[in-house]
Amino acid sequence: MGTVHARSMDPLPMHGRDLGVNPDDLEVVEAEQETKKEILENKDVVVQHVNIEGLGRTKEDYLGYEISDVFTAKNLIDVMKKSHEARQKLLRLGIFKEVEVLIDISEGDDALPNGLDVTFEVTELKRVTGSYNTMVGNNEGSMVLGIKLPNMFGRGEKLTFQFSYGTKETSYGLSFFKPQPGYYERNFTLNLYKVTGQFPWSSLKETDRGVSTELSFPLWMTDHTLKWEGVWRELGCLARSASFAVREESGHTLKSALSHTMVLDTRNSAILPRKGALLRINQELAGYTGGDASFLKEDFELQLNRPFLWGSVLSASLWGGMIFPIGGRPTSIADRFYLGGPTSVRGFGMYSIGPQNEGDYLGGEAYWASGLHLYTPLPFRSTRGGLADLFRTHFFLNAGNLCNLDYGEGPHAHLQKLAECIRWSYGAGIILRLGNIARLELNYCIPMGVQSGDRICDGVQFGAGIRFL
Repeated sequence: MGTVHARSMDPLPMHGRDLGVNPDDLEVVEAEQETKKEILENKDVVVQHVNIEGLGRTKEDYLGYEISDVFTAKNLIDVMKKSHEARQKLLRLGIFKEVEVLIDISEGDDALPNGLDVTFEVTELKRVTGSYNTMVGNNEGSMVLGIKLPNMFGRGEKLTFQFSYGTKETSYGLSFFKPQPGYYERNFTLNLYKVTGQFPWSSLKETDRGVSTELSFPLWMTDHTLKWEGVWRELGCLARSASFAVREESGHTLKSALSHTMVLDTRNSAILPRKGALLRINQELAGYTGGDASFLKEDFELQLNRPFLWGSVLSASLWGGMIFPIGGRPTSIADRFYLGGPTSVRGFGMYSIGPQNEGDYLGGEAYWASGLHLYTPLPFRSTRGGLADLFRTHFFLNAGNLCNLDYGEGPHAHLQKLAECIRWSYGAGIILRLGNIARLELNYCIPMGVQSGDRICDGVQFGAGIRFL
């Protein structure tokens, strides 16, 4: 993470990530000049100059927003804390490989007796960087190759090309990222992409070629994303045995959609949280800006986590959504909701709940799903730490339903239909947390409320992903 140095007349090195903010750790070296002999950590100080050394293509005015708070420090400890915060902001920009801080007594004709100079020594990233990694999605994996051009024009811009080859999906895309100076969380992204996916539960394959723009910004405790997407979709049959309903959906369509996503996330971990809550609400309006698809889609996700007895965690979650056709056009199989599998209602096949035709699942226009979970440490664990901390035992109860609605009926009829034929399951298993990337589950499931046409997984079921009910 780098080193922060503070100097009196002679160097006062302070090592470590905490930037030496504890006065007891400061090693005071006798100054050569009697006028600066006092220990500045107990005195008011003035930051006279803040310098950044090592800049190449980065524009100085872009960094001024990140370091401006250092000038407001009133004493040496405050200077060190604000320097640390500024260093973290500089690293967050994603344009520097290393950032180190040097705090020194001011020198020169304009130097004050209590004046300090702060210098940030930076090492910029190369103009072109490459990456290779693997990613885990919802019960699928992929290999990802990427090329990045960070800080293209000197103000945090980034151009990225990425190719992904997975078990169910292959994609490549080009994206341009531009943050707002001084407000990194406010940023603009432009994407060009092509995605080819296979959906065996529907005997469907889909190729999307599209462009999208995103504007992201925080508002109070929430994060918001406004998005426009224009996509040319090509749907086809994955197998000769595909049902007539799937064959009817085959062909080319154009979709132009506006969407808004709001996220409130106070969890301490996105993969296996011990405390906190998540609220995600998404709205999508298609057809208003053109295209063949025309609908209004609403869905939400709610999750609550609380520490329980003996190091265990109690978690509750609720998902739900509806899609409303507009202008008398039927919804597409590519836009509907799907439910079931090791990442949602466990004990059922992947997306194998709800309307189907000749064994092909067609999705639904409304759904809900809920889960109650108890996560506990492994039993008979002798000590804390080590590999055992990556595992949890898991007890769960899931329920949900997916169906199509008659929008000529009222809300009461809709709720009544969603309350009919509820699928539910319970069971227990083991969870392995893969850092903050993904998690693996191996559960013994007992499905209940099974309806005609549902595909079940009675017994052991394996799941991998980043988003679980």
